[in-house]
Amino acid sequence: MTVKKITPVLLVDEVESCVRFWKERMGFEVAIEVPEGDKIGFVSLQKAGVELMYQSHASVEKDSSFSAQGYPKGPSFLYIEVDSLDDVIAATKGASVVMPERTAFYGAREIGVKDPAGHVLTFAQFGA
Repeated sequence: MTVKKITPVLLVDEVESCVRFWKERMGFEVAIEVPEGDKIGFVSLQKAGVELMYQSHASVEKDSSFSAQGYPKGPSFLYIEVDSLDDVIAATKGASVVMPERTAFYGAREIGVKDPAGHVLTFAQFGA
């Protein structure tokens, strides 16, 4: 067996603010968008072969093949390797910083911020 890809699906109360965060700040594009009434129920965002998905709790709970009942509602934690932490710091200016910029014992220069839904995104640059 070969694993070809792993894509996180982050559950949120509201998808729209997360779409704006990734599009406007990080340069991602919407690949798939599924409406849920007058809101977005599911979205797939992509950039340079990297994919991230968000789905609303309401959308998951309506899906008869899977129920989110009994699962805690976040946050999730993502560790994201980047080529320029300075670019990330500029792009996420104003976002809630949960881990100030640091150099970890394993050599990565890192910063942790929250996305609009409260998920924790740790961005890391190695060899900085």
